[in-house]
Amino acid sequence: MKKNILLISVALFFYSNVLYSQEQTDSIVSQTQKKEREFSPKQLILPASLFTIGALGLGNNYVKSINEDIKRKVAGFRSDYTKADDYIQYLPVVSVYGLSIAGAKPKHDYIDRTLIVATSYLSMGIIVNSLKYTIYSPRPNFHSNNSFPSGHTATAFMGAELVRQEYWDASPWYGIAAYSVAASVGLMRIYNESHWATDVLAGAGAGILSARIGYWLLPFNKRLTGRGKTIASRLIIAPYYMKQQGGIGLSYQF
Repeated sequence: MKKNILLISVALFFYSNVLYSQEQTDSIVSQTQKKEREFSPKQLILPASLFTIGALGLGNNYVKSINEDIKRKVAGFRSDYTKADDYIQYLPVVSVYGLSIAGAKPKHDYIDRTLIVATSYLSMGIIVNSLKYTIYSPRPNFHSNNSFPSGHTATAFMGAELVRQEYWDASPWYGIAAYSVAASVGLMRIYNESHWATDVLAGAGAGILSARIGYWLLPFNKRLTGRGKTIASRLIIAPYYMKQQGGIGLSYQF
């Protein structure tokens, strides 16, 4: 009974904070304020909470038993594995550009959004991969020892947070929809036995934090690239992902 209560509490915490974050007031900037997001300690509460709960799965035997219980229950109704999560993980970040093409009004122009996305991707790669290859946590399917945290989930939640920040003023539903997609990616990672539930929570926290880093560093990146001058119109920075390897691509027209 206690285990079920804790599991339900974790689930409620996850969905209530992720889909309806009270940090809306910290991330929405009125038209009379500058566009760039400024760092605030409050912005660390959500990602830090998710990551902390996820990290408990590494050493806390009680939380590990919950992970095992979830694994058994999911196996009870699994009919087959799916590869949909390999593709859906990118849908939120693609929407950062796609929604503006469809007519939604973002808070930043194309170049600034690209700087934000590139910085977010780079931050996420550093956070996720540095943990994956130093902690050596076995996956539920025992195929490898890089389970913590979930990279797919981090990618999806990074994109979802970018959508939320860029388009909340246009419509809160864009952010809610993006977070719903991200949550489905996390659930699929558990369903596929690719990650423990706590890996997914930690991945969500890492993704949200990475997106916020992208906004925090935007003023610095704009100065670095000469944004607002001729150099800005010549510089293109974009992330790429190919055959399980990713990075940042830069193109400059002389």
